[in-house]
Amino acid sequence: MARILITSGPTRQYLDPVRYLTNASSGRMGRALAQAALEMGHEVVMVSGPVEVEYPAGVEIVWVTSTEEMLEKSREVYENCDGLIGAAAPCDYRPLRVEENKIAKDGHPLVLHLIETPDVVATIGSEKRPDQWTVGFALETEDQRFRAITKMERKSCDLMVLNGPEAMNSLNNQIEILDPPGNMIKSARGTKEEVAQVILATIQEILIPS
Repeated sequence: MARILITSGPTRQYLDPVRYLTNASSGRMGRALAQAALEMGHEVVMVSGPVEVEYPAGVEIVWVTSTEEMLEKSREVYENCDGLIGAAAPCDYRPLRVEENKIAKDGHPLVLHLIETPDVVATIGSEKRPDQWTVGFALETEDQRFRAITKMERKSCDLMVLNGPEAMNSLNNQIEILDPPGNMIKSARGTKEEVAQVILATIQEILIPS
């Protein structure tokens, strides 16, 4: 049995007290992965951004809002985990400045200065011990496999799950699982629950000692 950290859902980067940047991630893929891991007898800790889905009973949940919080809590949790499945879609940018008060409309264009947020999976991948593993997700719209392989190397992942934008806020998914040399070792298409079972079975076979 492994203790697995799963990141899930979106994050929010606030512009002012009421407005924020985010994306359409629903947390459904994270939920499906958690359920599949539990059914295989693994222990699951979920670090999740704000979602409306309910995670399975038996999952330890750590709630976060921003990408910075997701990284902080994930690093803490990962110290006592065997592996990470980075299924979350953290917001990649944040405003350079967060306004203390609500930004008022004044009839003029609003210019936002954005900077990159830290990369959760890449940071954890660079810090993992030899006995730990990481599996990333790459959502790409062009040059999909090339970009996923590049991400896998940059983020020090042991496997990369490639999918497309149609997966966002959807009940279904279509994925390829790539290994570090860039080989497609498994593919799956169906409900997120069905896809999650394929992902966990592959992780079980390749990364979790029997």
